[in-house]
Amino acid sequence: MQKVREWANKIILGAGLILFIGIMIPSVRNIIGEVMNVLMSPVVSLVGDQNFFLILSAMAIITAIYSSLIQKYVVDQSKMIEFQEKMKIFQKEMKEAQESQNTYMLKRLEEQQAEIMQEQMGMMKDQFKPMLYIVLVSIPFLMWAYYYIGGHPDASMLFPFWGEQLLSDRVFYMFTYWLFWYFLSSLAFSQVLRKFLNIRAAGM
Repeated sequence: MQKVREWANKIILGAGLILFIGIMIPSVRNIIGEVMNVLMSPVVSLVGDQNFFLILSAMAIITAIYSSLIQKYVVDQSKMIEFQEKMKIFQKEMKEAQESQNTYMLKRLEEQQAEIMQEQMGMMKDQFKPMLYIVLVSIPFLMWAYYYIGGHPDASMLFPFWGEQLLSDRVFYMFTYWLFWYFLSSLAFSQVLRKFLNIRAAGM
């Protein structure tokens, strides 16, 4: 049974990696969008084209829930919390050593910093694994949204402060209005879930 789980895990990670690389190829993006459109068409018909922003919001919430749960149960949270506590102590000691100009303490902390940086890289590597799980859900949603909005250039949404805008128009650089709304909704909901589930990230 353990071997079956290991093989299933490898297959899922492999599929996530292939999907992650595949979206760089335009033809692959179109194929994913077309396949997802078959699945999502009944949803659009039910909600209505004029309420497409509701579908975007639902997609963002689903992605946030899925990614938060993956982070919670795939990443070792106790190890993450221990590392962050270690970082707090290190930063406090470094600040005190700099303020007091304690050269002995600074030298010791500089030696310790290399070890901490290596540990942080290991933690970030551990967090890359769940990303491959997450893309299995998020990328198909995103590719479908690209596909759908590409075929409905007149689709619009009423934004706070900005008023009604075409979803295909750009807010800035490569960010279109629909993508901006999707990431903003997903990020906001993720932050609430992460706080509730006590999920930590490998930040400095």
